[in-house]
Amino acid sequence: MKLLAPLLLIILLLGAWELACRALDVPVYLLPTPSAIGLALAQGWPVLLASAWNTLSTALIGLAAASLTACGLALLVSLNPTLEDAVRPVAVTLQVTPLVAIGPLMTIWAGIEHPQRAVVALAAVAAFFPIFSGALTGLKAVDPDLARLFDLYGARRVQRLWRLRLPSAVPALLEGHKVAAGLAVVGAVVAEFVAGSGGSQGLAWRILESSTRLQTARVFAALAMLAILGVALHALMTLVERRLLAWWRGR
Repeated sequence: MKLLAPLLLIILLLGAWELACRALDVPVYLLPTPSAIGLALAQGWPVLLASAWNTLSTALIGLAAASLTACGLALLVSLNPTLEDAVRPVAVTLQVTPLVAIGPLMTIWAGIEHPQRAVVALAAVAAFFPIFSGALTGLKAVDPDLARLFDLYGARRVQRLWRLRLPSAVPALLEGHKVAAGLAVVGAVVAEFVAGSGGSQGLAWRILESSTRLQTARVFAALAMLAILGVALHALMTLVERRLLAWWRGR
């Protein structure tokens, strides 16, 4: 029943879109009908699927790089309050800086001949803060009663970290990675737009290529593929989160 309501709404909106375009005789280059977009998607799905894989693979590499960096830094910072006070403003500043503004710098530093590196780097930048914030919050969200119990038994610093703080951080870590996965795709797409090179033929490149030729139906087809990719990745991360949280609560 939960899926039926949004599905009916989508069908209703697509039907209204189709009827409005046909009734008003809207030019296809300005706003194609959903049927035209579906035809473009059916005809170009092999190319779009390959481009979607290029975008997804670079986003996942960036997500992995962001995860390693953010988790390591959060662990280090959580052990030193002074270091946390120094690092957190820098991390927040990086988060609130628009990705579009950072994109040209990433392209220059990676080299014009290596656009893929810029895409991975910007995906990592986009995914960094949610993981860092989630890891740091989780490492500090320790049950006070458990902390006093560890004090009572004279637990060493390593034991407190491994048996108390890291397990306590699992829910926040999973939530941070779920948010970061979507942002990594956003960062990859922004970098592909900024790079503007056929050397990085992701979905953003397909959108640029089609828009310059006024093939608006293909632009919408690429956008539809990008939306499907984002929804599928979010659903996968949600499933992983549920499974791991079920295991964690069982422990």
